[in-house]
Amino acid sequence: MSSTAQGARARARTEVTAAIKDEARRQLAAEGAAKLSLRAVARELGMVSSALYRYFPSRDDLLTALIIDAYNSLGESAEAAYDKAADAGPAQRWTAVAEAVRDWALRHPHEYALIYGSPVPGYSAPDTTVPAASRVGLIFIGILRDAHRDAVLTEPPLPTELRPEAERMAADLAPDLPPATVTALIAAWAELFGLVGFELFGQFNRVVEDRETFFRHAVARLAHGVGLAEGVRT
Repeated sequence: MSSTAQGARARARTEVTAAIKDEARRQLAAEGAAKLSLRAVARELGMVSSALYRYFPSRDDLLTALIIDAYNSLGESAEAAYDKAADAGPAQRWTAVAEAVRDWALRHPHEYALIYGSPVPGYSAPDTTVPAASRVGLIFIGILRDAHRDAVLTEPPLPTELRPEAERMAADLAPDLPPATVTALIAAWAELFGLVGFELFGQFNRVVEDRETFFRHAVARLAHGVGLAEGVRT
């Protein structure tokens, strides 16, 4: 087969793969991940199911592809915000990345729900999702690593009974950071996505009205909690 024909076939496969994913995302928005169906996707695209299976052998394979795409899209947004704030202080970079996470979630609620919402029954994400899922966390680790290197990071308090677990987590995630810092980061990570999820899924309804201002204040408190003291706003 000529290189021209191979290139045309590759482009066609890329286009069909993109169309399948787009239709699957429409199904996610309309029905939720639990009801995603390869047969329904094929029907909407005018394909026979057997043809679609050549692209995604199972529903789980399609879900995995959508999950990786969502994590990568979120990661790209966070990385762009980090790069834009490269000349700012660490607390400001922290806030910029956190705001990028929230902005992405508000623009992509169904994809956010796919990666941070309720687990899909019968689906277990494979290890191939880990690199994409790690992108945002690695940015926050990098911010703290820079602050630690520049001696502008305050080590949070750490209860004695938590130290063994803190040392284990630090050894796994960021051995060059103090265990207390890594422990505080993991808590802040959970709180950040809790804030975003509460807003996105309606738990702030009739509770928080000025959500952007509230979010910025909460994120500044999180920055302070991980040792970026200038993160606190008055």
